[in-house]
Amino acid sequence: MTGTIESSAFPHRKTAPDVPTVSSAVEALEGEVRVLRRSIHQEPELGFEEHETTRKVMEFLRGAGLEPVQLADTGCFVEVGEGPLVLGLRADIDALPVEELTGLPYASRRHGLAHACGHDMHTSVMAGTAVALHRILTGQVVDEDLKEAGARARGRVRIIFQPAEEQQPGGALHVIEQGVLEGLPRILAAHCEPRFDVGTIGTRIGAITSAADTIRITLTGRGGHTSRPHLTEDMVFALSQIAVNVPAVLSRRLDVRSAVSVVWGQISAGSAPNAIDSTGRLSGTMRCLDAAVWEEAGELLDEVVTQVAAPYGVEVELEHIRGVPPVDNAEAETALIESAARRELGSAAIQLTPQSMGGEDFAWMTQKVPGSMLRLGTRTPGGIDYDLHRGDYAPDERALGTGMRVFVSAALGEMLRAPRP
Repeated sequence: MTGTIESSAFPHRKTAPDVPTVSSAVEALEGEVRVLRRSIHQEPELGFEEHETTRKVMEFLRGAGLEPVQLADTGCFVEVGEGPLVLGLRADIDALPVEELTGLPYASRRHGLAHACGHDMHTSVMAGTAVALHRILTGQVVDEDLKEAGARARGRVRIIFQPAEEQQPGGALHVIEQGVLEGLPRILAAHCEPRFDVGTIGTRIGAITSAADTIRITLTGRGGHTSRPHLTEDMVFALSQIAVNVPAVLSRRLDVRSAVSVVWGQISAGSAPNAIDSTGRLSGTMRCLDAAVWEEAGELLDEVVTQVAAPYGVEVELEHIRGVPPVDNAEAETALIESAARRELGSAAIQLTPQSMGGEDFAWMTQKVPGSMLRLGTRTPGGIDYDLHRGDYAPDERALGTGMRVFVSAALGEMLRAPRP
């Protein structure tokens, strides 16, 4: 577990303002947020097709007196508070082309589509955060300490509902191109974590996710009979050498600390045991935990593939689809998350999360604005162990309240730090 930052580089983090617990404001809203989450869950939509999801989020926000702004095509953002921007929050809203297998009464109604990565949870947490924060700032809460804090708070928080995270290079670029990050001093996000119990979060300074690229290689050459391979460009043998040696060469040409990983998911050539085909294909992913080495690996890949294939006389076509860089959690923004979590959940609820080799396009945002992503525990204690992108993934909905408490507290804390005009 990382600690509160005491470095002189971040002196404003040494002493937190007097931020009261926001639990009462969150608890008053949890039922409505759960209804929103289930409604979104039942009608999952793929990237840049999230029209109904966007409509539901905007209606929820408008119903609370907020004024969300529609993005081009799908997605939206909303601002809470007045004055200078102090914080950005981001949720992703798209689903996956996965068949849901949960059997829940609010399971997906759309064949072959499901929120199997928990984006419906992210969306609902951030929508609830916007409304709870708005109620605090406008005095629509019972707790007197919260009313007083809301009266002292200054500044604006921008909550972004981003489309198409599951696509590469990701809908975050679409949001950035529309200027939605302009003026933000920092930004936070969450991702569901089915390995952590509900009521806990995971944090980490530095790379929390991996760069993720797609590699497709096509080989062509003379086919022929397996009894005379010297009269052919032996396609299967050439493919196998690339499959084995390209990852090996890259591991010797790049810094091993960056954890460059090339893993093949598909290889194909031929259809008969005694015939060498004239075409072969190989595809997979390249992942890396260091942004600088990720750039270097991209430049090196073409050279290595060409050199490994050269002895076999085949023609090589390499399609290298750049995905996303790693999400690099900044120190001060991670401390902001942890301070809020300690206030709301207690220190024992904060865990050190391992680095993930999965990709996440929030990385494009953290390249523009200092930011941090937390892992939101969604496992029912003693319950089933799930994994993301599985059709049976069923997060514990109590995580909605956990996420809201952390983000509302973090946002309120930043607004209480903001200088008075």
